[in-house]
Amino acid sequence: MIDLTDTSTEAAFRASARAWLSANVPASLPSGDTRDGFARHLEWERDLFAARWAVVSWPHSYGGRDASLWEWLVFEEEYYAAGAPQRVTQNGIFLLAPTLFEFGTDEQRDVLLPRMAAAEDLWCQGWSEPGAGSDLASITSRAERVDGGWRLNGQKTWTTRGAFCTHLFGLFRTDPSSARHKGLTYLLVPLDTPGVTVRGFGRLDGDEGFAEVFFDDAFLPDDAVPGGVVLGGVGEGWRVAMATTGSERGLTLRSPGRFLASAQRLVDLARSTNAGPRLRDRVVRAWLGARAYELFTAREVDAMLAGRSPGARSSLTKLHWSELDVALHETALELLGPDAERDDAWARGFLFSLSGPIYAGTNEIQRNIVAERLLGLPRSR
Repeated sequence: MIDLTDTSTEAAFRASARAWLSANVPASLPSGDTRDGFARHLEWERDLFAARWAVVSWPHSYGGRDASLWEWLVFEEEYYAAGAPQRVTQNGIFLLAPTLFEFGTDEQRDVLLPRMAAAEDLWCQGWSEPGAGSDLASITSRAERVDGGWRLNGQKTWTTRGAFCTHLFGLFRTDPSSARHKGLTYLLVPLDTPGVTVRGFGRLDGDEGFAEVFFDDAFLPDDAVPGGVVLGGVGEGWRVAMATTGSERGLTLRSPGRFLASAQRLVDLARSTNAGPRLRDRVVRAWLGARAYELFTAREVDAMLAGRSPGARSSLTKLHWSELDVALHETALELLGPDAERDDAWARGFLFSLSGPIYAGTNEIQRNIVAERLLGLPRSR
């Protein structure tokens, strides 16, 4: 049985985080997916870094606090309970960074991680392509080995905040004769590389942070980033990328704290709107879903600390938080009724929640993974 009661050390850590957040969280910021909003969010990210709250579980030498995973969960809970804004650096610190810790060279880690934590290098993810979304193994963007580096050609799309970032991490096919999961390499690409074009485009909610990234005979020198542009070895891209997708689907990108805070907001909304029995039941189910996710995550952290990799269980995590997010926001909009469109936080949150079952691999794909790898069911034909 896992004891969720704070230890004395965790209680002190919680009190310190709560006090700092209470004194420093900005009153409100525009969306981090707009150009002005992104710039304003970076000011907040740099405040976090200066106070060593940006990456609490990282080593002190990289800007962190050497906090445990339990303390990281405590910080995330306090962060969202305080109404702190979304982390616009999340693709770097929550997706690329765990992969660097596992597969990076000493030089890559020593140089790239502190700059990432300080929001000096801003990373976006180059996964999806026009013909390869959830089926990541279908990518066709190419990287050809040439003297002193790589020649890149192809296109990435749905690049979150790519319009505002400085660097991209992504998969490229480095063996033209290979197919599917073979012959792929994970590359780190500065977006100011000649031949790389970043073209932003708007979303349904009006935000402009998404981008398409085009590679037209772009020459990527081996030393374009310290320690080399290849992460994890040539031809090893699929294995490295699966570590990143595990972080994207698992607890690091979507901690329980954000859903516990949303669930509490939903409860407060229900109390203020005199909800009837049907909607009260939905509020209770959503609140229980957030608590269940907290307990599930605690079990996963316990397993990780015991040396067990999440593996395919990250697909279960993704299914839970993505469907919970939709349920929380749908219930809120029903409670608001005709006033829903005037409540910007819930309305915009609802629009974004609809993308959850799609990004990081569609939920249909995740159910297949759960069925085959966790339940041992035969592959569908």
